[in-house]
Amino acid sequence: MYALGIVAQSVASRRADDTTSGLGLLARLLRDRLYLLGFGGQVAGFALAFLARAELPLYLVQAGSSCAVGLATAFGVLALGWRVRSVEVAVLVVMAAGLVLLVAAATPSTAHDVPTGPGLLLFGLPVLALVLVQRWVAGVVPLAALAGLAFAVVAITSRTIADGPLPALVFHPLAWLTLFAALVGQSYLVLALRRGPATPTAATMDATTVVITSVVGIAALGDRITPGREWWVAVGVALVVSGVLLLGSADRVARTPARAAA
Repeated sequence: MYALGIVAQSVASRRADDTTSGLGLLARLLRDRLYLLGFGGQVAGFALAFLARAELPLYLVQAGSSCAVGLATAFGVLALGWRVRSVEVAVLVVMAAGLVLLVAAATPSTAHDVPTGPGLLLFGLPVLALVLVQRWVAGVVPLAALAGLAFAVVAITSRTIADGPLPALVFHPLAWLTLFAALVGQSYLVLALRRGPATPTAATMDATTVVITSVVGIAALGDRITPGREWWVAVGVALVVSGVLLLGSADRVARTPARAAA
């Protein structure tokens, strides 16, 4: 679902009006059926990830989500005629190996509770800063990285509240912060997809999210690891992040000669 969402949003963002940006561009795209298809896929992926965060550590959930960049590549090959090369197949194998290590090392647990006041301050200030500086961020890589930061906030805050009853989330301030951070991350992602290819953009975003959430989850939220398998997590995260970045880099290199030849 997430992979389908990235591809659809990439196509819709590139054909959008160039005179708008940020949250304004996001509001305009919400009237585009193709974008809504992609957005719906991403929302469905977020819902599944939210449910998984109730018991599974962030390093596993986010690494699994980041592997969707590989599925996006596969979808692009099948539906949009993208060409896949042996190096990309090898990278997908590396990512799968990393994910297997993380699955084997993960231990189900619930996250530590974060007090509402400190949580709003600690996680809300970075999101507010992202809103304020967005107009001055121009490059594809910075936009994608900051989208990853916003989605890291989404993952961290939702991990702390995912184990509670779903109806009570309507009244939880951190749930509203999660929603706001998701919209901010989405606005950064839209800008990045409009200015750069989908695969490297998603790769930069996902790598940022995986690294931040893995560190915070283990250090502060009580994410557990099977005793004796700590190095499995380190190697697994490294393989997934490296694979995501290599896949994005391979896509960027492949497109450059094509543009030059044109």
